[in-house]
Amino acid sequence: MEIRRQTRETFLPHAAPFLLREEAMNNLLLGLGHTLVANPDAYPLPAYLATVEQDGRVVLVALRTPPFGLALSTVDPRCDRDAAAAALAADVSTVFPALPGVAGPRAVVRAFLRHWEPLTGQRAALVRAERIYELAEVVAPPPVSGSMRRADVRDRDLLEAFVAAFQAESGGNAPDGAPAVVRRRLSTVGSAFYLWEDPGPVCLVGCSGLTPTGIRIGPVYTPPAFRRRGYAATLVARVSQSLLDGGRARCFLYTDLANPTSNALYQRIGYRSVGDVDEFGLLPV
Repeated sequence: MEIRRQTRETFLPHAAPFLLREEAMNNLLLGLGHTLVANPDAYPLPAYLATVEQDGRVVLVALRTPPFGLALSTVDPRCDRDAAAAALAADVSTVFPALPGVAGPRAVVRAFLRHWEPLTGQRAALVRAERIYELAEVVAPPPVSGSMRRADVRDRDLLEAFVAAFQAESGGNAPDGAPAVVRRRLSTVGSAFYLWEDPGPVCLVGCSGLTPTGIRIGPVYTPPAFRRRGYAATLVARVSQSLLDGGRARCFLYTDLANPTSNALYQRIGYRSVGDVDEFGLLPV
């Protein structure tokens, strides 16, 4: 196995043909690759971008935008997954003696951790088991009162409050905090926040991570006082339809498998299950 480090300029041209074989499962890496080119100042520290190759072909891709954890792609089924994970773990450890976490397709992440833990002494703990969904056609939910609008810089304080509340509730990996998330979304082409107002703001939906044919939906947040009124389903459906109408062929989103309500909600408006991913936290040595 050979590890090839990439720059933000070479990453997508080199890795995208492999990643696009399973675009939905690899939407996070494709989207981050786009953000690194479209908004070079999005992340404060240099990114780690690498392809694992065998016989001249890409078999695994990894990306890290510090202070976030490592993101892994699917793996080529023709290669030795364990050997690819071992080679990657060895290379990552030369750049980062420790990681805050790692996420990706379930079997790939676990193969990586089997090598990372003895190599570094870090111990992994499952943070979240998630499912990736994909939508190509919206099923409109029952109508609710109110209307959608796209947020802008004048909404910064509200957006930061909603994103911070979402992070606190979901336990999401947000080491640089809500203000940085909002700043990135408002300054990156293809990223946005939308609000549902009835008459004031009652729900937030974001989108980011352009891929060649799609885009990722999230976060989705409704303050507790406004839940169970259909706002989230309606806003996700409206945002998804707007993105499809604007030229995207599909939308992606992640759900927490521990939350059956959200999984059922998204399926009712047309999202279909693609595959499962795990996010692990890594304890300091």
